[in-house]
Amino acid sequence: MRTVIVFNHPYEGSYCNAILKAVTKGLQKASHEVDLMHLDNDGFNPAMSLSDLKAFVEHKPIDPQVIEYSERLKKADHVIFIFPIWWDIMPASTKGFIDRVLSPGVVYDHHPRGFGLVPLLKNLRSITVITTMNKPKIIYSLLIGNLIRKVMLRSVFKTMGYKNLNWISFTSVKAVSQEKRVKWLNNLEYSFSKFN
Repeated sequence: MRTVIVFNHPYEGSYCNAILKAVTKGLQKASHEVDLMHLDNDGFNPAMSLSDLKAFVEHKPIDPQVIEYSERLKKADHVIFIFPIWWDIMPASTKGFIDRVLSPGVVYDHHPRGFGLVPLLKNLRSITVITTMNKPKIIYSLLIGNLIRKVMLRSVFKTMGYKNLNWISFTSVKAVSQEKRVKWLNNLEYSFSKFN
């Protein structure tokens, strides 16, 4: 299996980085080929330019990095996003990845009858989103409304026609004990060591 990880956190000492290491270790135990797209280290530009927009409309990416990411996605059996939730939503680089890389003609196309979208990544078996935040779960769920579920899983991937969508959310990260954070990492590594 080939798993693409789309990672977005600029700080190497972050809990997201610890999650990345645990997930990667688990996937390697399951004999997955791991392809890391580290948006921060890769210097990914999230801004949609005028030329990007024209390419989007014409279904032909022109940015070499976007084209490279697109080609790597086409080979993926699984895609995993890892990022922190800042101000209740994903960071700019993750949003830019959605805008610029998950484009028509590459990841999805419009239905020939004009109704709905058709997924184009034929090898893709699942999409998992792993997030961290400092808000308590109940606050994010009841008061904010689980924006990641609404935006990424429902509005983006479900609309594109993809199935087997999962969201793993770690909440109150700064408030919980170090023991609990370590337990979360161990559980992640174990879960992804059974991933298929």
